Amino acid sequence: MSSDITDHNRAAWDRQVEQGNRWTVPVSAEEIEAARCGDWTVLLTPRKPVPRDWFPAMQGLRVLCLASGGGQQGPIFAAAGARVWVFDNSPRQLQHDRSVAEREGLTLNTVQGDMADLSPLDDGSFDLVYHPVANCFVPDVLPVWREAHRVLRAGGSLLAGFANPVLYLFDDEPGSEHQLTVTHSIPYSDQDSLSAEEHQRYRRDGLPLEFGHTLEDQIGGQLQAGFVLLDLYEDSHHLDDVAISHHIPTFMATRAMKPI
Repeated sequence: MSSDITDHNRAAWDRQVEQGNRWTVPVSAEEIEAARCGDWTVLLTPRKPVPRDWFPAMQGLRVLCLASGGGQQGPIFAAAGARVWVFDNSPRQLQHDRSVAEREGLTLNTVQGDMADLSPLDDGSFDLVYHPVANCFVPDVLPVWREAHRVLRAGGSLLAGFANPVLYLFDDEPGSEHQLTVTHSIPYSDQDSLSAEEHQRYRRDGLPLEFGHTLEDQIGGQLQAGFVLLDLYEDSHHLDDVAISHHIPTFMATRAMKPI
């Protein structure tokens, strides 16, 4: 990822932590206690829990939570018995994971970096890469899939959530679900599409830059990296959040495996 985008989105997500974005709110002590007892759910997309049969047995599993900071999934997996590494671009997000671990007596590791460059991590060192919706914040998703494949052991799993590119075709207006007008093309880039004034507002308000990737790159890119696709499901925003959600699912989640 270009350093300008990396730096902008790092600062933006640190700001999102300050503003209480829902993906930056750490899990509760009650959720951790339930996970210790085997009662837990996590999200790859905004609403649907990931099917439990997508997960191997968690005890001792080496899990990489990729671009998944915020004190949510990582601590849940650690409480369920996994050996967890949380990799994220935002120091404030990673601090939430460390804070929950300290609060709950959990052991997990945090690594700050770009999701498209996992060079601090060794080849074949994880059993599961867990990657909730986040690759909309990088301009090129193909390196993300290649790096996930590299750090997984043979037979390991990649669980990933990502945006349906249709989400980026429209300039969404509240209450406009019956008046949607195609404004953009796919692939989409905030970097290229925002006006100078909008770029200033994004910096001022701490908004991350987003990128709408093609399904060829999202799904075909996993296959090109060497994965075998096993399953998928669709999901959406809450209907009042984004008008297009009234008409089509706006997110997907995939289950893939690195062949033995």
